[in-house]
Amino acid sequence: MTTKAIVPYYDQDGITIYRADCADVLPGIDPASVDLLLTDPPYGIGMDTNYANRMHLSGIPRWVDSPVVNDDVPFDPAGLLGFGRCLVFGANYFTDKLPVGSWLVWRKRGMSPVLSDAELAWHNLGGKRVTYFESAHVNTKARDGNLHPTQKPVSLMRWILDKWTEPGDVVLDPYMGSGPVARACLDLGRRYIGVEIEEQYCEAAVNRLGQLSLALQDGDV
Repeated sequence: MTTKAIVPYYDQDGITIYRADCADVLPGIDPASVDLLLTDPPYGIGMDTNYANRMHLSGIPRWVDSPVVNDDVPFDPAGLLGFGRCLVFGANYFTDKLPVGSWLVWRKRGMSPVLSDAELAWHNLGGKRVTYFESAHVNTKARDGNLHPTQKPVSLMRWILDKWTEPGDVVLDPYMGSGPVARACLDLGRRYIGVEIEEQYCEAAVNRLGQLSLALQDGDV
């Protein structure tokens, strides 16, 4: 496994995080060294992240008025597919750029009626089928502290890793966000390489890594 000469933002316990544009990091990673690419990229839809207005919230979460970087241009997953085994969230927005594969449906119980009831992830991890996962997303958001506008539960990432990886496997996450995949990898003994362009989310991810193991907590985080 090699990367360009970019100093990691964090490198401990098998978890490596780069604060960088993934376009500068991915060319230096040998695809053969990666067991699974698991990521949640910008969808290319110019999503309105001002949830305070859309959901009539009285408080203002950290991520309000923080657009997802590069979400205002169409997303091309071509640079991810060269890593072999992939699971990519939001792929329903760029299906025309993907080969035929399988789909993961994440259903969000208790979600606001102005947001999606479920989200989709495309993967090429076997078969041509649909897999289903359900979680109480509102509770997850509250306990997480609202770290990122499109954050996913760590419980979801743990479930994915349990299903499609083994202890010691290397997981690559080019669009890390606030680090739910990083936290899940730490809990389950997977090695992790994450890349995130915004420092506030790198900081949030490192803070996650310092929290009590999720295996000792109830519910989603």
